Amino acid sequence: MKKIADACWLLEKDKGAPVKIFATEKILKTVEKEVFLQAENVSLLPGLVGDVCLMPDTHSGYGAPIGTVFAMDKENGYVCPGAVGYDINCGMRLITTNLTSREIMPYLERLVNLLYQTIPVGVGRGGFLKVNQTELKKLVEEGVFYLVRKKGIGWEKDLEKIEEKGRIGGADLSAVSSLAIERGISQLATLGSGNHYLEIQRVDKIFDEEKGRQWGVNQIDQITIMIHCGSRGFGHQICSDYLKIFEKKINEYSVAVRDRQLVCLPISSLPGKNYLKAMAAAANFAFVNREAITHQVRQVFEKIFNRSAENLAMNLVYDVCHNIAKFEEHQNRTVLIHRKGATRSYPDQPVIIGGSMETGSYLLVGQEEFLGRAFGSTAHGSGRTMSRAKAKKIVLGKDLWQSLKKKGIYVKSASWSGLAEEAGLAYKDIADVVEAISLAKLSKPVASLKPLGNIKG
Repeated sequence: MKKIADACWLLEKDKGAPVKIFATEKILKTVEKEVFLQAENVSLLPGLVGDVCLMPDTHSGYGAPIGTVFAMDKENGYVCPGAVGYDINCGMRLITTNLTSREIMPYLERLVNLLYQTIPVGVGRGGFLKVNQTELKKLVEEGVFYLVRKKGIGWEKDLEKIEEKGRIGGADLSAVSSLAIERGISQLATLGSGNHYLEIQRVDKIFDEEKGRQWGVNQIDQITIMIHCGSRGFGHQICSDYLKIFEKKINEYSVAVRDRQLVCLPISSLPGKNYLKAMAAAANFAFVNREAITHQVRQVFEKIFNRSAENLAMNLVYDVCHNIAKFEEHQNRTVLIHRKGATRSYPDQPVIIGGSMETGSYLLVGQEEFLGRAFGSTAHGSGRTMSRAKAKKIVLGKDLWQSLKKKGIYVKSASWSGLAEEAGLAYKDIADVVEAISLAKLSKPVASLKPLGNIKG
């Protein structure tokens, strides 16, 4: 590793695209060797434009490390499903309120319990949003626009606060398998499992008061709500389907990859075009999913506090995705940006980075001068330091629950084992990650948020 700037390192190797790692020395020491091997494999993909970038929260993943960003030439580049991931458009959403922690604490357990009863969590659960295949087509092709204007769920002004206004272009349900449709059609308005969660938080610190006021985050101890989930079984099946299709077609297109998990095909190929259509459908499914959950969160708060969501100022700060491939303009050139476990960070755009349910999360902002460093990208979370299996060997879920409750954090989980998997010790320190982001000039902190209540799968 060669240090080339503050919190920025170059992986020294003989061939392939340059690999940059944005991290402090402290974080770099925690990154497992597999990440560097996977990053080198990514750097050998055909059609790359510029550097392969690894975020401070990077850890090993399927084919490409979590926290990987790279660009492909629109005309001559390739699309790589493994560098998007299985949970297409897994993303973060932040909602404000005008409540304070003092006002909410007497109702916290009731709130968390009602949220848990209202919003399905765990594997295979179905949500309140019942749709037929005709409506599913509309939702995944038109995105949140259709949910709000045709179904009357969500707020019109939310559309302006979602990446791509809640609709990735080019989505086509005809490119999606019947199995993916079957898995996804009942899963809208559900949180899912794994590291997905819905969290009630309080504002702990404000670093940029002007930007915070602009976004409605304006006082210490103000209550916010964070939602972290994605495209559920719909997106997972789409990824599985196209990995198999790409695997069968790789020799036909004379593509050579070092790791078959990084199988890729030309963007211009029929399978490549179809994957992008299906992936966009999954991305829009995820946007709709988070908007439908937001609708339910607003209803729960209205019921508990006997005030309207408008009166409670339950406004959307932003919704940003972190497992996606989409066309963007960078340095006067249209490229297909792959972001796997990484967040878009554009000038004046809110950036939401979730930590563990023990440590808290951050709201940040992109800057014009940061755009060229990693294709307008930044980290997406704190990043795991150990596998879920290892975490369950070290932590007992019930003990963790009791420990969290003593700290003033009330959690409802679908299982004790699921809770143990997400223990704080299984993740990097979120403050260390944000420090690296700031030093590397990827994004700038606006506020830190601490957990009070959490529901998870």
